[in-house]
Amino acid sequence: MPDDFDLLTAWRRGDRAAGSELFARHFGAVFGFFRSKVEHVAEDLTQQTFLACVEARDDFRGTANFSVYLFVIARNMLYGHLRRKANRTADPDFEVTSLADLDPSPSGLLVFREQHKLLVHALRMIPVELQLTLELYYVQRLKAPEIAEILELPIGTVRSRIRRAIEQLRANMAGLADSPQPLRTTLTDLHAWAASLRGAQTP
Repeated sequence: MPDDFDLLTAWRRGDRAAGSELFARHFGAVFGFFRSKVEHVAEDLTQQTFLACVEARDDFRGTANFSVYLFVIARNMLYGHLRRKANRTADPDFEVTSLADLDPSPSGLLVFREQHKLLVHALRMIPVELQLTLELYYVQRLKAPEIAEILELPIGTVRSRIRRAIEQLRANMAGLADSPQPLRTTLTDLHAWAASLRGAQTP
């Protein structure tokens, strides 16, 4: 079975079957990446990511696995979309700006099951960079060195961001809860939500 980069090379040479195979292998992960943040344009951004993957042949240095290469492009696509949507004189700082800041009242907030709504709202309240770090780790199951390459950060910073993101997520969930009953642990909710995203492979 050809590996991902063999398929990419063949696709760039005009082999549509190779492109279809590569798309089939990775569509679910990329679509899920966008769906959890900008559901209404997730499919369009997924298509654009794969197109950019084919066109960005000079950007790959041969030091990453294909998933890292793909999510570097997906991250850039996401940030480009959020910048255009923000419609501000200055670009938003994604280390402090959250999705809730950019869109406080999204229409049709995702299609996750009822028990995940609190978590989804809490995730939208943490800075975008922290949300990405958590999702790459828990949903995409990438390792810290891979996430560091995608986010262009030191590995130690990635690990500290994961801890900080979980702390903020836990605080947000506690603030949003409308019941005095103790919340389930944040990590339990996060693992369950991540599994539900991985199971949603198609739009």
